[in-house]
Amino acid sequence: QVQLVESGGGLVQAGGSLRLSCAASGRTFSSYAMGWFRQAPGKEREFVAAIRWSGGSTYYADSVKGRFTISRDNAKNTVYLQMNSLKPEDTAVYYCAATEAYYSGSYYTSSRYDYWGQGTQVTVSS
Repeated sequence: QVQLVESGGGLVQAGGSLRLSCAASGRTFSSYAMGWFRQAPGKEREFVAAIRWSGGSTYYADSVKGRFTISRDNAKNTVYLQMNSLKPEDTAVYYCAATEAYYSGSYYTSSRYDYWGQGTQVTVSS
């Protein structure tokens, strides 16, 4: 089992920044990558970004490229999502997830993730 705990959400004005953190514990060695997803009210959960624990390859949704940066600290078993130039449409609950899938093509699909955090609310006001 892998336990994930997100933090860092909050309320910010459009154009502002937030950094989300996701601390992993338990059988962290079993996961190949970590991802961030988000879900706005009335919408499906969507992929935001992912990163491999080993090597640090990163993957982004087109909607956040150039604004969001995913990173990891292997020593702390923690993944971060730095969000800049935030827009009202970024408002959602953000979830951290861990996947045991090796192939990067899996990282964009929520069903390929094995463990999930409880989520943290991000609200961007206009």
